[in-house]
Amino acid sequence: MSTAKARSAHAKAVLGTELHDQLSNTNVLLVGAGGIGCELLKNIVLTGFGKITLLDLDTIDISNLNRQFLFRKKDVKQSKAMVAAQTAAPFNPNVKISPIHGNIKEPQYDVQWFKQFDIVLNALDNLDARRHVNKMCMAAGVPLVESGTAGYLGQVQPLLHETTECFDCIPKPTPKTFPVCTIRSTPSQPIHCIVWGKTYLMGQLFGEDEDATGELDDAEKQGENAQEIETLRKEAQAFKTVRDAIRNKKASDAAKLAFQKVFNADIRNLLSMSDMWKSRSPPIPLDYDAILNDTFNPQTNRPPVASTSNLANGQAGNSGNASNLRDQRTLSLKDNFELFVSSTNRLAARLRHGEETISFDKDDEDTLDFVTATSNLRSYAYGIDSKTRWEVKEMAGNIIPAIATTNAIIAGIIVLQALHLLRKAYSKLRNIHIQLRPSVPLSAIRISPPNPHCGICRDTYATLLCDPSRAVLGDVLRCVLGDDERDVGVYEDKRLLSDPEFDENLDRTLESLNVTRGKFLTIVDEDGDLSTISLALADLPPNHPIDAPPYVLPSPIPKLQTRPKPIVVTPETPQKAGVKRPLPVEMEDGVLDLEPTPKKPKPNLNGTKRKRDDHASPSKRRKLEEDGVVEMDGPNEILDEEPIAIENGTLNGNGTDSDIIVIDD
Repeated sequence: MSTAKARSAHAKAVLGTELHDQLSNTNVLLVGAGGIGCELLKNIVLTGFGKITLLDLDTIDISNLNRQFLFRKKDVKQSKAMVAAQTAAPFNPNVKISPIHGNIKEPQYDVQWFKQFDIVLNALDNLDARRHVNKMCMAAGVPLVESGTAGYLGQVQPLLHETTECFDCIPKPTPKTFPVCTIRSTPSQPIHCIVWGKTYLMGQLFGEDEDATGELDDAEKQGENAQEIETLRKEAQAFKTVRDAIRNKKASDAAKLAFQKVFNADIRNLLSMSDMWKSRSPPIPLDYDAILNDTFNPQTNRPPVASTSNLANGQAGNSGNASNLRDQRTLSLKDNFELFVSSTNRLAARLRHGEETISFDKDDEDTLDFVTATSNLRSYAYGIDSKTRWEVKEMAGNIIPAIATTNAIIAGIIVLQALHLLRKAYSKLRNIHIQLRPSVPLSAIRISPPNPHCGICRDTYATLLCDPSRAVLGDVLRCVLGDDERDVGVYEDKRLLSDPEFDENLDRTLESLNVTRGKFLTIVDEDGDLSTISLALADLPPNHPIDAPPYVLPSPIPKLQTRPKPIVVTPETPQKAGVKRPLPVEMEDGVLDLEPTPKKPKPNLNGTKRKRDDHASPSKRRKLEEDGVVEMDGPNEILDEEPIAIENGTLNGNGTDSDIIVIDD
C-alpha cells in the first residue's frame, strides 16, 4: 500500500468511503489558531478535509507555547496562522491549507466570501468576533460549529440557519463594569487599580488627547457623587502638562511629573473631601523623592490598617511569595517605583519616535510593565494587596486559564459535530458540554430550534451588490420596498440612518453614510409587525455596465414577512369551591328560590357487589381466570354457566360445587 493510501486508510474505514471522499472536496474555514485552533487544525488535516482556510489576527507569544503545540520558541512574534499552516501541512500532503493573517471583521471578508465555504469552525476567544462570525454564517446560510473552553470546562454548539438556534438566540452576560468613582477615587480591590491603570491612566498619558468628560457626564447622570466628579474633571484637565512633557524630546523629568501628578497631587485633592473618608480608610500620598532616597515612611501619613500591616518595610503585599521568577516575584514599593520610571520613559521614547498613540496589550512588555507598576503603586497608596506581574497580565488581559487536555477534547468533538452537519444528519446534532462531574464528564443536549424573536437569525437576509460611492440610500430603499408604503426605519448596526421623521439621509450615498462592503443595511418595520430585512453589502461584479444603476438588487427581492407575536398567557385564578350554599335568589313574585342541600354519598355497608374496571391493570381475578379458577364475590353468587372442574389434571364439564374455589374478598 502506498504511503498516501496508508495515511488515509484508517480515516476511510471509520468514516466510510462516501463521506471520506466528500471531505477531500470540502472547503472549510477555521477562524482562530490559538489553543483550540491548533488542536482543531491537526484534527481536520488528519481527518482529510481537503481545502482549509485558516485565519487569525494574533501573533505568537512565549506564553502560548505550553499548550499551542504547533509553535516553537523560534516562532515567537510571528503570525499564528502562517506558522500553524507550515507546521500542520506535512501531516497530510493531500490537504491544501491557505493561511491568512488578518481580522475576520475586515470588509473584504463579506457574505460573498463566506458563501464559498461548506462549513465554518470557530476557535475564537472573544465575544465580539464570535457574534460577527455567527451573523455572517446566518446571512450566508453556511453551517457553523461554535466552541470555547475555560479551564476544565468547555462547550461545542453546532449552528445552522433555520434549523438550530444561533449564537445570539440566548442573550450573553455583559462584561462586568465598575462605577467611575470607584475606579477613579475609592478603589477597594486589586482589580479596581488594574482597570484604572489600564483603561484610564494609560489612555490619559499615552492615548488620544481626551479630557474624559463624556464618561464623567454619564456617571453624573447615573447619580454618582457630584462633588467627586467635579474634582475628577479638574484632574483630567491637568493631565495636559504631563502629556506635553511626555511627548517633548527635550523634557527629562516626564516620569517625575506624571508620578507627582497621579500619586501625590491627585490623592491630596481627594483627601480634601473629608466626607468621603468618614467610613473608609483614606489613601496616603506617595512622594517621588522620598521613595527614590528610601526615606518614605507611610506611618507618618496615617495609622496602619489591617491590609497594609506589611507596608512599612517596603513590601506591597503578598510578602510570603518567595518565587524568583521575574513575572511571579513580589514587587516592593521601590521595585514598583523603579518599574514605573523605566516603563514611562520607554513609552515616552516610542511616542517621540513617531508612534501616535499607545494602548495596552498584554503581550507588549512596555505597557504591561506600566500597568503593573501603576496598579501596585495605587494599591500601596490605598492599602490594597498588590499583584505580581503575571497576575496583572492575567487580570488586565482577561486571560482565561487554558488547559491543553480540555482544548484537545473540544477539538475532537468539533470534528464529530462538523461531520454530522456535512452528512445532513441533523437529528444527531448535540450541544456538548464538559462539566466538573467525574461520573458524567460530558453532557449531550439536544439542539433547540431558533428563537422566534432573535434579532439575528430571524432576519430575512439578502445580498446587495453595489458601488457605495454612487448608490443612494433612498433609491435602494425604494427599489427594495417597491409599492409597500409601510413606515420603516433604516439602520447600519445600531446607527439610525432614516425613519419616517428623519429623512435627511435619503439623498446621500451609502459611502457618505459609512455603509460600505461587509456591512449590513437593516430595514425595520416601525410597527414591529413584519420581519426585518438585512441587506449584506458586497462589491459589484467586474463586468457590471458603467451606465447601469450602481447596484444589483437581490433576486428574488426579499419581502417583509409577518413576525410571530409572543403569546401572552394570562393565568386564571382557579375558582375556590365553596363549602357554604349560595345565597337565595328572589323571584319576581317574591318567592325565594333555594337550591336543595346536596346529599352525601352513603357508605357501602350491605356487602353489595362492587363494580370492576375492565381497563384496569391485570388483577387477582384475571390471573386466577387464566389459570382456570373462577373468583366469586360471595358464597351466595350463582354462576350463569356450568363451571369447569379440574380433576386429576383433566378437564371435566360435569363438575360439582366442591370443584369450585370460592374466594371471599
